[in-house]
Amino acid sequence: MTKRIIILITMALMGMTMLMAAPATGDKAAEAYNKELYQKALEIYLVDAKAGRTSADLYYNIGNTYYRLKDNARAILYYEKALRLDPGCSDARYNLEFVRSRAGIDEDQGANIFSIWMQQAMSRLSSNTWAVIALLAFLLTLAAIAIYIFMDAVAWRKVGFFGAIVALVITIVALVCAWQMHDRAINHNEAIVIATPAALSTSPRLPKDKTEVAFELAAGYKVTITDKVKTAGTLWYHVETANRRQAWIKAQDLEVI
Repeated sequence: MTKRIIILITMALMGMTMLMAAPATGDKAAEAYNKELYQKALEIYLVDAKAGRTSADLYYNIGNTYYRLKDNARAILYYEKALRLDPGCSDARYNLEFVRSRAGIDEDQGANIFSIWMQQAMSRLSSNTWAVIALLAFLLTLAAIAIYIFMDAVAWRKVGFFGAIVALVITIVALVCAWQMHDRAINHNEAIVIATPAALSTSPRLPKDKTEVAFELAAGYKVTITDKVKTAGTLWYHVETANRRQAWIKAQDLEVI
């Protein structure tokens, strides 16, 4: 019994030490960043990340530091990581768009304008927030149906009828958004190209000549991983770009978000 108590106390003290150490390392990194010692700040931030003390703020700070070190691809990577944890992080979203613009990255070329708008709107809220919206919209749907059934006035019945339709559509849209954001959060199948540039192949092997090069992507582009295979000791990912181009790329040329 005494031994168990000692173990519990030791674990509690270790937990308190980690909690106290996290802000301390964060302060040191911020101090180094403010002194323009960006490489030192990055090293401190990455220690926190490797130790599992991850957060949207930490990833945002790492993104800023990489940008200061003129590594746009990894800056984009960590802004994306921050938004994966907190889709409502407006600072990370603004900086992501700014760095993409500075790097000349236009991922949406050839994509449907409506789907682009939907993806941007959906990504601004977390899956939990969309689920709450869906629940509230569903309750409004029930209220509107009740108005339509129990009210005698024609005007109120019209309000209930059309209100139920609108609320039901919002419910369905919010549920779809909640499901997609949840799927995006748990399935790490998106990645950022970090090679400069990356030559994508028509098959999972090094291109022998130009005919086997599908296309090239500059560092910073986001792709979706659809498959993977190991060939001759090298891991290859089959990826798809925003405008539906597909090809194979070496795993070392990517960083998974």
